[in-house]
Amino acid sequence: MTNKIRWGILGPGKISRSFAIGLLEAEGAEIVAVGSRDRRRAAAFAGEFGVRNAYGSYEEMLADPAVDAVYIGTPHAFHHDQTLLCLRAGKHVLCEKALALNADQAARMIAAARETGLVLMEAMWTRFLPAMVRVRELVATGAIGEVRSVTADFGFRAKFDPASRLFDPALGGGALLDIGIYPLNLAFMICGEPVAIQTQANLGATGVDEESVTLLRHEDGRLSALSCSFRADTPREAHIQGTEGRITICCPWWKATRIIVQPREGKPETMDLPARGGGYSHEAAAFMDLIRSGVPESDVMPLDESLAIMRTMDEIRARWGMKYPGE
Repeated sequence: MTNKIRWGILGPGKISRSFAIGLLEAEGAEIVAVGSRDRRRAAAFAGEFGVRNAYGSYEEMLADPAVDAVYIGTPHAFHHDQTLLCLRAGKHVLCEKALALNADQAARMIAAARETGLVLMEAMWTRFLPAMVRVRELVATGAIGEVRSVTADFGFRAKFDPASRLFDPALGGGALLDIGIYPLNLAFMICGEPVAIQTQANLGATGVDEESVTLLRHEDGRLSALSCSFRADTPREAHIQGTEGRITICCPWWKATRIIVQPREGKPETMDLPARGGGYSHEAAAFMDLIRSGVPESDVMPLDESLAIMRTMDEIRARWGMKYPGE
């Protein structure tokens, strides 16, 4: 393999388009193939980004020896089977979040990656943004003292369409897996895995969660208050409260370019931390560094943590009495 990482895009949808734009600004990246169940959609995507190969099936794309790594940008319900398909074909995989529908699926995906020695990473792009890197540094150096709580929300009013990926349970619909994973991921990043969960949700006409509030208790008594919604616009800010101050991650916090550090005494400090490629370049660069270095797992978005997040979402859904088809 050369220093250049050659990418295949599996599923030419909206999120894949955003990621492809990010790849254009990631040094050493080249998109060489697009795979879809609809050859016309693959060809249109390929034409938009100047990609030479468009395939009408995933298997065709994975048979292309020019593809080193695959980005999976399909709905959650397909991630398990498609990741295993890619790994069996000898391709590294950056899989869009949520990593899977549930923890059992995620565990099988992780086991397969570890057996092959290939890189698998959940595409939680937020963790790789310069603003989030700075947040972790500030927390680690005690800039706000001992962290005591995290609050975060992500909500917007979505037009109801029972056949869309947001609302169709067969596609892994629901606010938790689609956008609630962002606040949950932040809570894990700052406070670790929860030891206790309280949660309430409103399920919609298709049986998936359309809005929810979740309270988590972590080790050392740290607390997280998290919400997500398809029914209403929310402030879309995140706050980390410590004994000596707080950090505000400004709206929209999951693609933050600005944070404000407010010490308990003194003036606030505003930090502007721009991102490249719509924010997606940073996770792509980190993923490619793993491939080049021969390190199969990220220490920024570890597989064990992705699995723990899936377990927590399973437990949250269990409290609601919500299951996906086949579970």
